[in-house]
Amino acid sequence: MIAFNKYYNHFNLISTILIVCSLFLLVFKGLNFGIDFKGGTLIELRSSDSKVNVSSLRDKFSQMNLGDVSVKKFGNDKDYLIKFENKDNKKNVIEEIKINLDKSFGNNFNFRRVENVGPKVSEELLKSGVIAISLSLAIMLFYIWIRFEWQFSLGAILALFHDVIVTLGVFSLFSLEINLSIIAAVLTIVGYSMNDTVVIFDRVRENLRKYSDIKIFELTNISINETLSRTIITSVTTLLALLAIYFFGGEILKGFSLAMILGVIFGTYSSIYIANTILVRLRVSQKTVLREDENKQV
Repeated sequence: MIAFNKYYNHFNLISTILIVCSLFLLVFKGLNFGIDFKGGTLIELRSSDSKVNVSSLRDKFSQMNLGDVSVKKFGNDKDYLIKFENKDNKKNVIEEIKINLDKSFGNNFNFRRVENVGPKVSEELLKSGVIAISLSLAIMLFYIWIRFEWQFSLGAILALFHDVIVTLGVFSLFSLEINLSIIAAVLTIVGYSMNDTVVIFDRVRENLRKYSDIKIFELTNISINETLSRTIITSVTTLLALLAIYFFGGEILKGFSLAMILGVIFGTYSSIYIANTILVRLRVSQKTVLREDENKQV
């Protein structure tokens, strides 16, 4: 049996540091919002000229007075993804870009995709994303409160906050782009982490009824070990699929798969060292479960 409970205090300290650092980054550095939330224009280009590179394209777009411009390779060596602010809201900006590129590089570009998001739409999308995450956390809290005792509910929701905040902190630290797919990934993380926590909590509650003479400190460790094989199998198989998507799914899916990979790792970790630690700190006992059972029967 692995003594997970021996390291509760150590990992609680690590988690506290991670959360504080993540909140610091989110407040003072912020998130790198993509075109979905910031507004602007996205262009996917394919060049037939081997002399074209990221540096030359970035210099050219910077000369066009388009505001903030991001140029990076997309997929293979001939594909480029350009994002710009279009701060003057030019109506024929794509035509102007085509003309300028043709003058500098010749007619060597294929505009494979063009997306425009206005500031009003992007503001509404950001608001909707925040509401979606907040509602999902609130519903999860309500679900656990009904299914388990309030101590379990508090442990589960703190584990969820830990996963979401630390994941966003990583994205802030490395200035990774936040778009709608990342919001979808965060919502998926909430569900995954909650599922993992509920499995362990179910076993903790069963063991509380079964072993009246064992303290919660040891009981959580027993429960984690009893569900460990299920946790490992689920986490590893999910990570294998996500790693395949990250390395072979193309540039579009990289952000989504990375957020999911972080979520699976943090979700598995928090189910063991956040959620269960709360039960220990609140000194949950057999009386707690039996009292709740009596209330439900009444």
